[in-house]
Amino acid sequence: MKKSFIYMLAAVALMACSKSAKTTGGMTDRVEQVRTTVLQPREIEREISVSTNLQGYITQNVAPSITGKIEHIYCEVGDKKAAGADLVRMDQTQYKTTKITLANLEVEKNRIEQLLKTGSATQQQYDQITTQYNSTKEQLDFLYTNTYVKAPFSGVISAKTYEDGELYSGQPILVLTQINKLKALVAIPETYFPLFKAGMKLTLTSEIYPNEVFPATVEVVYPTVDATSHTFQVKIVVPNSKELLRPGMYVTTTIGLGKANTIVAPYQAVEKLVGANDRYVFLNENGVAKRVSVTLGQRFDQDIEIIAPEIVPGVELVTVGQHKLIDGVKLNVVE
Repeated sequence: MKKSFIYMLAAVALMACSKSAKTTGGMTDRVEQVRTTVLQPREIEREISVSTNLQGYITQNVAPSITGKIEHIYCEVGDKKAAGADLVRMDQTQYKTTKITLANLEVEKNRIEQLLKTGSATQQQYDQITTQYNSTKEQLDFLYTNTYVKAPFSGVISAKTYEDGELYSGQPILVLTQINKLKALVAIPETYFPLFKAGMKLTLTSEIYPNEVFPATVEVVYPTVDATSHTFQVKIVVPNSKELLRPGMYVTTTIGLGKANTIVAPYQAVEKLVGANDRYVFLNENGVAKRVSVTLGQRFDQDIEIIAPEIVPGVELVTVGQHKLIDGVKLNVVE
């Protein structure tokens, strides 16, 4: 706060003593009073924090591929189900009919197989019954899976849209969500793309559990950068065996990226383009203001990391008086 107040006083003083524009031959020769600082590299502990919402690691709609009457639903919202547990039983008529058909075909197939050995049946007859048998068996397997619907993984029932006896018409009957392991998609500024690798460790915090820190791991670094937001996505996986965290919770992700040498400048030296999120600073280049677009990095109290090809050690950054500058205006640097 003290540092910001000093900069404010300096800005007021500079405005008071700013030279008047001199007009010669109809041309205006502006000279603005500014203060500057020479930028030097600084070693920082690279760390970024971003916020996101948790999701179940797997969320699956329970929606059989056959329509018809729902005979029985074995669970309610909130029930935990192990992998392979019964979830739904659909109308069994078609399955039972197909099962009887398959049994008859098996008898007929065995009979023709014996006749083929004695020459009383042809190979063509045997091939036809075998094809019919195999096709019916595949249909029976399909009907079994979609008549007696089981949990494909361990999870909790997070939604239910039907009751016993209702006619199923395609809308998911249940939603099964895995919560003993969670995931989150995090948007990271493109500047940090080279630093992210699968397997990196990070931590999560939640306002719901102020004294808890939850470990997590980077599982996937998406290979493309969004051209609009200039961010890339990272998928993180969060072990949740105690099930303290739940899908939908808002968490903050803190990611340590190691030490780095970078350029840090006073935050108030950075200007923001009106109506956009573009940031820029002014450099003193041989007594002339040069506007440079920058990307913001990590914040350190009253300072912030600024990144651009022109921002290198030794350049002179305008820190007071930059609000009234335009590109190319002449500068008078005062102490």
